[in-house]
Amino acid sequence: MKGNSYLTRKLHSLLGVIPLALFLVNHAITNYSAFEGGLEGFNKSVKMLNGLPLIYFLEIFGIFLPLIFHGVYGLYVAYQSNWNNSRFQYGRNWAFTLQRLTGVITFIFIVWHVYQTRYQVLVGNLTHEELGHQMNEIFTNPVSVVLYTIGVLAAVFHFANGMWSFLVSWGITVGPRAQRISSYIWIGVFIIVSALFLLSIAAFRSDEFAEAASAVQTWIG
Repeated sequence: MKGNSYLTRKLHSLLGVIPLALFLVNHAITNYSAFEGGLEGFNKSVKMLNGLPLIYFLEIFGIFLPLIFHGVYGLYVAYQSNWNNSRFQYGRNWAFTLQRLTGVITFIFIVWHVYQTRYQVLVGNLTHEELGHQMNEIFTNPVSVVLYTIGVLAAVFHFANGMWSFLVSWGITVGPRAQRISSYIWIGVFIIVSALFLLSIAAFRSDEFAEAASAVQTWIG
């Protein structure tokens, strides 16, 4: 991190797109299966993902290690940033500030979410088939609903705005017109991906997931 080097920043930017952005979109689609297909659809999606070849290798080297680097270095960048919104009120300056703030929120949210879900499976407290029940238990708490909504919206904004910045910094959208069109596209992506996550939260709170969770608790008891 010393010197905030060009190569380190480029690696940080690249890892935000490959594979973390792809994982976020895939996660949104997987969770949306709870809304589209109910508990059965969600369980099928989870089973399909966990049936991928070399799943643990993909998780470690394709998700967790890139996430740790991107998150930790992102915290360093946020700490080093020059917060200039009090002087300049332009939209991109606000986007710059929000990118840093949502990065911090997203990193904390992901650590919390992984602890509640993937870590519990890893240590044997949950099975993959019980993840839907776990999500229902999480979302029966109104505080969790609010915190998850904030975390999800922060993560999706960080992704969408980060993609806009990525295209600029890598010389893909170089002119004002291209950058304006890119802004419209990523605003649309933000709306769509946010909707997928929010609809999945509503699905996890549904009677179907609540009844299944209650049945599991009764069986355990």
